[in-house]
Amino acid sequence: MRSAIVIPARYGSTRLPGKPLLRSTGKFLIQHVYEQALQARRSTHVIVATDDSRIVAAVESFGGTAVLTRKEHPSGTDRVAEVAQKLDVDIIVNLQGDEPLIDPNYLDRVVELLQHDPQAQLATLAVPISSTEVYRSPNCVKVVTDDTGRALYFSRSPIPMVRDGEPNFRTDAPRFLHHLGLYAYRRTALLQLAQLPVHPLETLEKLEQLRALAAGWRIQVGVVAHGSPGVDTLDDYERFVRDHRQKPARWRPAA
Repeated sequence: MRSAIVIPARYGSTRLPGKPLLRSTGKFLIQHVYEQALQARRSTHVIVATDDSRIVAAVESFGGTAVLTRKEHPSGTDRVAEVAQKLDVDIIVNLQGDEPLIDPNYLDRVVELLQHDPQAQLATLAVPISSTEVYRSPNCVKVVTDDTGRALYFSRSPIPMVRDGEPNFRTDAPRFLHHLGLYAYRRTALLQLAQLPVHPLETLEKLEQLRALAAGWRIQVGVVAHGSPGVDTLDDYERFVRDHRQKPARWRPAA
């Protein structure tokens, strides 16, 4: 099955405007993300989907591919769907443009989840929760799955809620999972999803994936050992720059 990685990158980030073009490392932030995506083995194309010509110019300056999309898209998913309309592939991987530390193996993993489960329209990843702080934080999205890895619900609330006592994070089969915002869609499903109306659950939780669950779609969840810190704020970016300067070899793309 053919797959492509599409990276939505919006210039007007609420918490960090111009984020994709930050360049304190000598490379644009979007370039770090792009180069990580190039290391994935299962996808034949890497494309940046953006609303700003400055980002297009930056991507093309380092030899990447970028597509200028409409500005009015309400979400990154809708921006990715616009690009997917013109791609001749079976699977679209949606990689956020603020994930410069993404493990390329994870990009392959979400594709493989769809390849191995013909009934799933979407695939995503989660990591076991190991602390009460993460479990209770509304900034950390939780997911509960059935025994086959199918998502039952996503929430910013602690789920599953332990009525009696405290959660045991050391169980062999993880029941407490922190969702990672990486998705693979069947192309046809992505185009349909972009046409569905916003669901009330999605509005309440501010989670796009609930639109798919509410429509009865199957989302397959793969469990991986570790996540990667994204860049949401200036503090996040400065932390990334410090780490990059201390360990420059870590960021070189594979030959």
